[in-house]
Amino acid sequence: MNISRTLPLSVLATGAFLSASLPLQAQQSMNLANEYPASSIHATTADFFAERVEELTNGEIEITNHHGGALGYKSLEQFDAVGDGALELASSSLVFWTGIDPLFQLPSLPFIAPTAADTKALYEAVMPTYKEKMADYGQILLVATPWPSSGLWGHSALDSKEALDGLKVRTYDVSSTETMRNAGAFPVQIGWADVPAQLSTNAIDSVLTSADGGVGIQMWEQLDHFTVVNYAMPMQAIHMNADVFDALDEDEQNAILEAAAEAEAKGWKLLETRSQDNFATMREHGMTVVEEVPAEFSEFLTASAQPFIDEWLESVGDEGRAILDAYEAAREK
Repeated sequence: MNISRTLPLSVLATGAFLSASLPLQAQQSMNLANEYPASSIHATTADFFAERVEELTNGEIEITNHHGGALGYKSLEQFDAVGDGALELASSSLVFWTGIDPLFQLPSLPFIAPTAADTKALYEAVMPTYKEKMADYGQILLVATPWPSSGLWGHSALDSKEALDGLKVRTYDVSSTETMRNAGAFPVQIGWADVPAQLSTNAIDSVLTSADGGVGIQMWEQLDHFTVVNYAMPMQAIHMNADVFDALDEDEQNAILEAAAEAEAKGWKLLETRSQDNFATMREHGMTVVEEVPAEFSEFLTASAQPFIDEWLESVGDEGRAILDAYEAAREK
């Protein structure tokens, strides 16, 4: 006599109901690391990118963004982490990649691209080369957008040679360190994650960064002046491990690229009003924003930067000179 092993219909119906009612899980989960605050312009761009990827893939790819250094990575470490596959994606500041290749220094060279239009011309001249270099390290450069222009946060207006004399100013790369040293300040080169602690212990008493970065960590709690010097508009990139990208099917790859193009356009659009929005927020919190500095001070800072720019041109040779020439030609049109 055969005994039926078939489950009762009530059990089957319950299972079917539960299966239908459970949310579908994303087929692929990816992580994106970002050293900067969740309110920063680049975090906003990365969030938009992740949302569009999920929409374009109908939830089959889910990117989780970890802002504010939540995963413990800084921008320099993120380059290796993405290249090695420890991270699928990251949003990183190129200013920290100059040890990898000095050409990554170009967008943060002081005073060569003081406006958004200049920075866009520089972007168009250098991005094809950056994409090739990233490919050499097993990575795909998906998005590149600038920070609002770097200025000087301090306890007073920093708009004269005398104001910089002996000032302990946070710098973020070799060029800013050399420029501030040449200007008579005492530069302290540190990564962004270390800035609040260094301010609280008086290891530094001013910070070279954008208004956007300072607003993200409510820097008005420690400093009450921001001086607009239009130092530079460094670039930030969303980059992806090439093996992870290659493992996707064609539709998923196209979705990633489409989302990246849209995110890049959004990042540049945000730049149009971001500085004034930040200035308004800073003033609401009692800060003084110095938007105009004497011409002689601007000329002094530019002269202080020139020795490093000359050294940089020697280090990058013909390749760097050709890119800079293309930028200058585009800028003159």
